Amino acid sequence: MAFAVVCAVAMMTFAGPVQAQKIENPIAVFSAMDKITAVVTTIEVPIDQSIRFGTLNVTPRICYTRPPTEAPQTTAFVEVDEVRLDGAQKRIFTGWMFASSPGLNGVEHPVYDVWLINCKTSSDPASKAKE
Repeated sequence: MAFAVVCAVAMMTFAGPVQAQKIENPIAVFSAMDKITAVVTTIEVPIDQSIRFGTLNVTPRICYTRPPTEAPQTTAFVEVDEVRLDGAQKRIFTGWMFASSPGLNGVEHPVYDVWLINCKTSSDPASKAKE
């Protein structure tokens, strides 16, 4: 009996905090700004698909959120390519974006800015960019 109590106390002492599972979402939501016109557009992009914003192709590879009972933390792994005048594409960003810190890893281009704002489980066709 004493051994069982010692084991239970040891498990509680050495066990780290329990973290909730990340939730994979099928849609990443971005804000994108055209610096020439100062127009900010919300774009929704399904995972592993690209959407064109100006001369940029934005492709999210994964978009994670946490359960509502946890502290919010929305992250996405994103690739952004610039389409040149000759049609060639140049990768200008590959990495993680954090909705809570848009200035940390947003795409800063001379004409466009793109940053993650959320992940979604379903799409609203009215909110997709019209480019």
